[in-house]
Amino acid sequence: MRYYARKIGFYLVALWAALTLNFLIPRLMPGNPVDILMAKLQQRGGVVDPEARRSYELLLGANTDEPLLSQYFSYLGNMARGDLGVSVSAFPAPVSDVIWQSLPWTIVLVGIATLISFVLGVVLGALVGWRRGTWLDSLVPATTVLSAVPYFWLALILAAIFASALRWFPLLGGYDVSLMPGWNWEFISSAVYYGTLPALTIVISSVGGWLLGMRNMMVSTSSDDYILTAQAKGLREGRIMTRYAARNAVLPSVAGFAISLGFVVSGSIVTEQVFSYPGIGSKLLQAVQNNDYALMQGIFLVITVAVLGANMIVDLLYGVIDPRTRVGN
Repeated sequence: MRYYARKIGFYLVALWAALTLNFLIPRLMPGNPVDILMAKLQQRGGVVDPEARRSYELLLGANTDEPLLSQYFSYLGNMARGDLGVSVSAFPAPVSDVIWQSLPWTIVLVGIATLISFVLGVVLGALVGWRRGTWLDSLVPATTVLSAVPYFWLALILAAIFASALRWFPLLGGYDVSLMPGWNWEFISSAVYYGTLPALTIVISSVGGWLLGMRNMMVSTSSDDYILTAQAKGLREGRIMTRYAARNAVLPSVAGFAISLGFVVSGSIVTEQVFSYPGIGSKLLQAVQNNDYALMQGIFLVITVAVLGANMIVDLLYGVIDPRTRVGN
């Protein structure tokens, strides 16, 4: 219990540090970002009232009349209420609404693609590592080459072949715009159809890394004494591979998977941009192009919380999978 309490305490401190950095960074920026944002609001037809200016001053720390400590507590209060300010690029929508609308698209697309590539890479890596020296070893250079291809280049190739030439999949968008978004089969099947090609890009480009890491760990693990002992006892080969070798070899990949899950929230910016997918990666790029500091801060905060949350969950599960990590705590 002490081990888990220490882990949870560590991540709570890390979350507080991330929130504090998110508060301080805009206040260290040169110039007055509030004036820039107010000018952009006017250009987009927004009403620059004292309330909007006050909101941005609290968010970005440009209100020099108020003590910094008071600003800090106001900022924490806004974070606790989920008030991340107003987006300039999507004015007058609140930042929380912009993030909430785009986040499910990214989680479904990148999350499922990451999970598929992880499972596929680990299973293939275990087989290749256990049967090293056979024809299965040819999978390693083939998948590594695909992993080395830049995301945007692979996405453009797949779009040119399967969308433009063969017309098997749509080229752009997240769903058929003639449909009304909702929890019905027609819309869900349309979203799956439109998301297949972007997901395929992510799977192809990332499966090689999981395969190579798992393969190398299996080669190292298969020469350990307990594997030789299991073989000497006459246990079935399949049981030795799955219950003894793969179970221990997969631990580093699980840690890497935790980090990948956290970054799922940040989306795959290039992939979403190539396919005009309505995910959070596109919103982040839009925020950067429009100097939408409030939206950038909100997205960075969500990414930070997601990474910390995913790492904490897997860190706690790690202690269950491998009890040796709890020794000395």
